Amino acid sequence: MEPSDMMAAVTSSMRDRTGRTLEEWVEAVRTSWVDPLDQNEVRKWLKAEHGVPQNSQWAIAFETAEQSGWVEPTVEQYIDQQYSGPKAALRPIFDEARRLIEELGTDVRVEGRGTYTPFVRARQFAAIAAATKARVDLGLRFVEAPESELLVPAKAPGQSTHKIGLTSTADVNDEVGLLTAIAYQQNGR
Repeated sequence: MEPSDMMAAVTSSMRDRTGRTLEEWVEAVRTSWVDPLDQNEVRKWLKAEHGVPQNSQWAIAFETAEQSGWVEPTVEQYIDQQYSGPKAALRPIFDEARRLIEELGTDVRVEGRGTYTPFVRARQFAAIAAATKARVDLGLRFVEAPESELLVPAKAPGQSTHKIGLTSTADVNDEVGLLTAIAYQQNGR
């Protein structure tokens, strides 16, 4: 399911789940004390004050911010933000891991997020995050995890079940490529 399809599904059933339409929620946020451009604060307010379910929180916060002038960054802008400042030196590691992932197939879709970059086929199968100033985590989602000393059980980044710590471009090696290909195959159409 595409993100836009998911948003449409959440929006169409919002009144049934929350008692208000998306537009009514946007107006409620606007008349509150919450900054409509601060999506995190909007989500916290919706949960704490109104008990709004998580998917609805995201939809309301996103729509409120857009109507208030926020423009979602492009995928490349998200990536540039993640690998700036103290984490700028990690960009070559990200680029090498991204290259490896995108070479798996023409059906690989890259999405933008604030703190990690997900790679999606039928569902997310990989995600890359600048974990520290010295390490990039390559998260992989497995249905059945293969045996490898490189794999560490994980709950992040993204929908990962396992991750691999990468501290140099040389770490993006054949074994990492094989493990990534297995995750790609297990999360296909």
